[in-house]
Amino acid sequence: MQRNSPFGFATAGRIRFGRGVAGEAATAARGYGRQVLLLRGGSVAWVDELARDLAAAGCEVTQLRSSGEPSVEDVRAAVAAGRGAQVVLGVGGGAVIDLAKAAAALIPSDCDVMEHLEVVGAGLPLQADPLPMIAIPTTAGTGAEVTKNAVIAVPDAARKVSLRDDRMLPRLALVDPALTDGAPRGVTLGSGLDALVQVIEPYLSSKANPLSDALCRAAIPQGIAALKRLAAGEVPAARDAMAYVSLSGGLALANAGLGAVHGLAGVIGGQFGAPHGLICGRLLGPVLAANADVLGVSARFTEVQRWLSDGFDLPEDGTFKALTAMLDDWGLDRLNRWIPEDADLTETAREAAASSSMRANPCVLEAKTLEACIRAAM
Repeated sequence: MQRNSPFGFATAGRIRFGRGVAGEAATAARGYGRQVLLLRGGSVAWVDELARDLAAAGCEVTQLRSSGEPSVEDVRAAVAAGRGAQVVLGVGGGAVIDLAKAAAALIPSDCDVMEHLEVVGAGLPLQADPLPMIAIPTTAGTGAEVTKNAVIAVPDAARKVSLRDDRMLPRLALVDPALTDGAPRGVTLGSGLDALVQVIEPYLSSKANPLSDALCRAAIPQGIAALKRLAAGEVPAARDAMAYVSLSGGLALANAGLGAVHGLAGVIGGQFGAPHGLICGRLLGPVLAANADVLGVSARFTEVQRWLSDGFDLPEDGTFKALTAMLDDWGLDRLNRWIPEDADLTETAREAAASSSMRANPCVLEAKTLEACIRAAM
């Protein structure tokens, strides 16, 4: 970014961070109305307590459980369930929060979700203002609680694309690290890698700005340290740090964009069904190396390399490539668990090259380079 270039910064109407803030949800929701649509994941028992608190506050609650990344049909079902709602709550991982944002956006409308989706849909602006939406994340990874899009799977097109509008930013984000305590190791590492990528890519982005830079500079080393500790075991302080890094990533990506890791991840996830966080973690090293090869010596890439090297105890020479071996040591699957050996990765790379996330990558990566990045992650 050029010094003094104009920039903007948009986020949720209000953010509350810290252990215990989830307890404010029922009172906050009641302030928007009595008719509540509660979208939830399946693994956090606290949501049952929230439903009781909402009922005690005089709310009529419609609950809908969600598992996995939301599809077009999931969005349609949520919109149908939420007709008449005055406020939408999303409690869960990024997928649940994305579904809640999509439902809040489309319940006031007569239009189908396909009329608004990017790439595979008509990409039309929303017909009406979304309902108020409260986001309560239970994983530390996507930062979806402060972003203006919802990632939706379109099985017929074998793609994951966004429903996006500035008005989709939640009215309130309640980020309570206690809700992430005790999450399974695989979920913790997958979501944590996504969070780390989402502070690294905006920092290297061609759309970076002073506010996103400030967030990322603080969050990258903090995220590396927290992820390393959580890879070794359960550490509440590391849970707190990872939740903050995830929040920082959501704030940064919503205002500075992402890059080739996420450009590839959306297509790979849609085509092969691999978990998003793991895709991002496995692609981080190969994509950083590819960008560095094109850009040559760069102060920012040198800074990121040093943070990764020092924080993860990796060699200074070949740090980006050493990330692959580190993830192997952590016992995380490579992408060949989902991607067949004979898959047409040339077409996958071409589709990824046209994705919206690629627009903020710090340099142009040719399709053959993107294909090499995928193969390096297999």
